[in-house]
Amino acid sequence: MNPDIVIIGSGIGGATIASGLAGSDASILILERGEALPATPHARSTRSIFVDEHYRPKEMWREAGGPAFNPGNYYYVGGNSKFFGAVLIRYRKEDFSELEHFGGVSPAWPFSYDDFEPWYSKAEQLFRVRGSLGEDPTEPYHSIPYAFKPVPDEPSIARARAELKGLGLHPASLPLGVDIEAWLKDGETGWDAFPNTGQGKVDAQTGPLAAALADKNIKLETGAHVDWLEASPDGKSIAAVHYTRNGVQKTLSPKLVILSAGAVNSAVILLRSPSASNGKKGGKGLANSSDQVGRNFMNHNSSAMLAIDPRRRNDAIYQKTLMLNDYYLSDGKGGKPLGNVQLLGKIDGNMLKANVKLAPKFALDFMAGHAVDWYLMCEDLPDPESRIMVDGKEIVMQWRRSNMQSLEGLTKVMRENFRACGYPIVLSRPFDKRTPSHQCGTVRMGNDPATSPLDPYCRAYDHQNLFVVDAGFLPTSAAVNPALSIAAQALRVADHIRKTELAT
Repeated sequence: MNPDIVIIGSGIGGATIASGLAGSDASILILERGEALPATPHARSTRSIFVDEHYRPKEMWREAGGPAFNPGNYYYVGGNSKFFGAVLIRYRKEDFSELEHFGGVSPAWPFSYDDFEPWYSKAEQLFRVRGSLGEDPTEPYHSIPYAFKPVPDEPSIARARAELKGLGLHPASLPLGVDIEAWLKDGETGWDAFPNTGQGKVDAQTGPLAAALADKNIKLETGAHVDWLEASPDGKSIAAVHYTRNGVQKTLSPKLVILSAGAVNSAVILLRSPSASNGKKGGKGLANSSDQVGRNFMNHNSSAMLAIDPRRRNDAIYQKTLMLNDYYLSDGKGGKPLGNVQLLGKIDGNMLKANVKLAPKFALDFMAGHAVDWYLMCEDLPDPESRIMVDGKEIVMQWRRSNMQSLEGLTKVMRENFRACGYPIVLSRPFDKRTPSHQCGTVRMGNDPATSPLDPYCRAYDHQNLFVVDAGFLPTSAAVNPALSIAAQALRVADHIRKTELAT
């Protein structure tokens, strides 16, 4: 029997909209291409994760005009959130308006922060976010305070917080979906880039998906790889979802389809689907009368920065509790924005070995043991020529990086700050396309169907029963982690669907 709603993907978008639709009496089937992440000793082994790449999928994408590469996306129940840093932070109020950067203009959202704020509050409650208000001068208005206190700084990180405050800066507690006591019971490691096989990290599976599956009308089918969508003869709706499971091709014909396969794979599914006008695969695809599906791909411009003092050991276990937004809205001198600074999870010699293969392990262990590890993140601006394409069975990425001047400026000023804090050695290295640093923008929402595939409620302008709810809808990348914004919009869209599609 066909369900009322099919949700494709169980990551942040798919799981959260499922939770928002729970209790509606609609029959809902979630199709997830991966399986549940098993609990094995590999989950807390830095060698298994970072050197042997035990969890990294074997798929290859291709760079436009260049070689194939392994992109580092994960396919498990819960999607990439199983490995995320659990940072659940709001876009700043200014991110919803047009904002000028060194590399160009970041466009406005189709609605304001004030309109969106209640959904941020609901998402923070759903993901049990731990945080603190009043520390960060860029923090926008919250109608509901955080329900849980922030994850505590370890002593070496409390010292780093005090050092930055001593420079007149405003380090603040990262808002995190982490139960630190539960996390450390399963092993004394950080959680950033570590797979969540227990309950310590509130990811898409342990948070909204668990809540959704408490509804007997919502089911999850794993190992279900969606191949393409079929449009109705008039092209105005989606007639069927075609997928493969255990080598068997299957078809479903739900009333509503919610595509939440991730920014890249949602675009790929649409591009691989035959449009009603051409009747064959390999054409313009679905939801694409604007010719914007796959375009405006964004992936944060980011670097790792190690502040090293050979005289002082950093004995932190998890480390990732601080952020700094003093340069988020300007460069500190009245100029254009730079970006966000936040701690990485604590690195060790194995993590460094994965990137610096020729260096001796003992030297890398020493470096890691005396470093405080930071993540610098700057906004990537939308560009129609920065895009995801398909070539037969291949996924092709043409990433046109933008606004790199902001990353250069943030790297320079933070190097100066850390040296002023007493760290004589400051090293940095940018992340490349192998690191999926918040891929977004490929099926963006907007008010104009000529320039955006989706309306402000993520409904496809071309197909009345298709919604796309994942990082693909984001019109801008901002310079903070996108998970909470995806979750908030998923709850907003779920509420809209209940009122417009399920009210009868």
